[in-house]
Amino acid sequence: MAKDNENKKPQGAPGQDAGKGGKRPGPANAGRKVAGPKKHVPEDDDAPAGPRVPPRLQVRYDAEIRSKVAEKFGIANRFAQPKLQKIVVNINMGRHLEGTKIPPAVRTQVLDTILKITGQKPVVVKSKKSVSNFKLREGYESSAVVTMRRDRMWHFLDRLINLATPRIKDFRGLNDRAFDKGGNYAMGLTEQGVFPEINMAEVTFTHGMNINMCFSNSSPELSKFVLAELGLPFRKPDQK
Repeated sequence: MAKDNENKKPQGAPGQDAGKGGKRPGPANAGRKVAGPKKHVPEDDDAPAGPRVPPRLQVRYDAEIRSKVAEKFGIANRFAQPKLQKIVVNINMGRHLEGTKIPPAVRTQVLDTILKITGQKPVVVKSKKSVSNFKLREGYESSAVVTMRRDRMWHFLDRLINLATPRIKDFRGLNDRAFDKGGNYAMGLTEQGVFPEINMAEVTFTHGMNINMCFSNSSPELSKFVLAELGLPFRKPDQK
């Protein structure tokens, strides 16, 4: 009996090695698939409102202005007609430089302004060359820029024409000569408060911005005609 007891190997505690070459017993649910978190099933409130609604200025351009361009300028091919490609909004911050950096309050306000009026996060641009007259050196942060395309571009242009420009003080129309050879149009605003998204009671300083509308297959005459048909209020010649 003693020999039989000696030949018996002691059994280890559960979860420990049973011996050399033995297998460690796994958990009770080993090999079974554990159910993950339940997926959120959208209810009626979470469901999308409906199909995409194209911007109204884009619809107007495709439905009305293209035919007017073909009739007046003889450009029947829609691929050869002028096309608004992008709108670039730029706010200069170089004049607020203190030493080598822009104050955090100025930087935050400028970025928030662009984000509110465009709905797109801006990019901070560093200067590529030194300009002594502006106390600017290469590598310093100089401006914040955002580039809008497609639907966001059309929505911004709609708000600029119908909401922002009527709120400009002593407004007598936009300059109709601010076109380059490619038909791109540039305009400037002296204060950000013309956009209804900006609450001037919350801002710490007033700043302007530059807005560039870039066209393809265009010229100054074509771009002016398209923008005027879209509703951009150009300066009218004085009637004697």
